[in-house]
Amino acid sequence: MKTIAFFNNKGGVGKTTLVYHLAWMYAELGYSVVAADLDPQANLSTVFLREDRLEELWPDGGHPDSILGAVSPILRGLGDIREPHVEQIAANLGLVVGDLGLSSFEAKLSSAWPECLGRDESAFRTESAFHRTILNAADKQKADLALIDVGPNLGAINRAAIIAANFVAFPLAPDLFSLQALRNVGPTLREWRSDWQDRLERRPAVQDLELPSADIVPSGYIVMQHAVRAGRPVQAYQKWIKRIPHVYRQEVLEPVGGKVSSTDDDSECLATLKHYRSLMAMAHEARKPMFHLKAADGALGGHIYAVQDCYRDFEKLARTIADKCGVREPLD
Repeated sequence: MKTIAFFNNKGGVGKTTLVYHLAWMYAELGYSVVAADLDPQANLSTVFLREDRLEELWPDGGHPDSILGAVSPILRGLGDIREPHVEQIAANLGLVVGDLGLSSFEAKLSSAWPECLGRDESAFRTESAFHRTILNAADKQKADLALIDVGPNLGAINRAAIIAANFVAFPLAPDLFSLQALRNVGPTLREWRSDWQDRLERRPAVQDLELPSADIVPSGYIVMQHAVRAGRPVQAYQKWIKRIPHVYRQEVLEPVGGKVSSTDDDSECLATLKHYRSLMAMAHEARKPMFHLKAADGALGGHIYAVQDCYRDFEKLARTIADKCGVREPLD
C-alpha cells in the first residue's frame, strides 16, 4: 500500500478538488482507495459528504467517527489512537472523515516533536498518530493506496501528515504565488525528512509501535486550472508555466544539472489540467465528480464532450501517478 500526500503552501489551487477526483478515478479503475482528510478545514469531507451526514458525524460533544475521534485519546492524554471509522463512499472508496476540531491537535504535535529526541514513547505515539490511523483505515478498506489531503501551511499538523507519506505530489497554479510556495515547501520537506530520520535513530524499543519511514519522495507536480484557447494556455499564464520546471528542480529536487524549457518536456510534470469551468458547478450540485456527470445533471451539448475530456484527463493522471509511485494495477 502506497500513501500519497497532495501538498502546496498556497491555498486555492484546487488541491482538494484534485484529491476528490483522483480518489473517484482510482475507484473507477478498480483500485481500492482511502482518502484521508487531514486538513483542519475539512474541505475534502464537505465535498464527499452531504451536510446532513456531516451533522451526524460531528454531533455536539465528541466526534468518534472523525480523524479527531481517532486521535482524541492522545490529545486528552488517555491512551493511544482509536480504531478509525472509514466512511464508505463507494464499494472500493473509503474516507477518513476530517474535523474542524483537528486544529486542537497542533499544540500536542508541536511539543511532541522535540520530545522524540529524548526517546519519549508517548511523543513517538503522538507524532505517528496520523500514520498509524491511515494504515489502520487502509487495512480495513484493503486499500491499494491512500490519498492524503492537507492544509496549505507548514505547521505541526502538516508535518505529521507529510512524514506519513511515501510520496508527495504538488498541485500548482500558474502564478507567482505557487512558485514562491515551492521555494518554501522544498527546503521544508527536506528538513522534515532529515529531522524525522534523526528521531527514528532514537526510537524506543517498543514492539507494537509502527513508525513512518518518512520517505516523502517528490512524485511530481500538477499544473491546475489554467485557461486554454486553441488547445494552449493563454499568454497570461505562459510565463509562469515556463518557470515551473526550473523552480521545481532547484527547490524541491535540490539543484540538479540540465535545463527543461517547458512543462511539456518535463518528466516531473504529471499533468496540466485546464479549468473545467461550468462542469465544476454542475458536479457540486449533483454531488459527484465532473467525469460522472450525465445529461440528467445538465451536461448537455458541448458539456458532454467536456465530461469525456475530463474523464480522459483524470484517467491519464491517475495512471501516471500510480506508475511513478509504484502502485500496482489491481487484479481483474
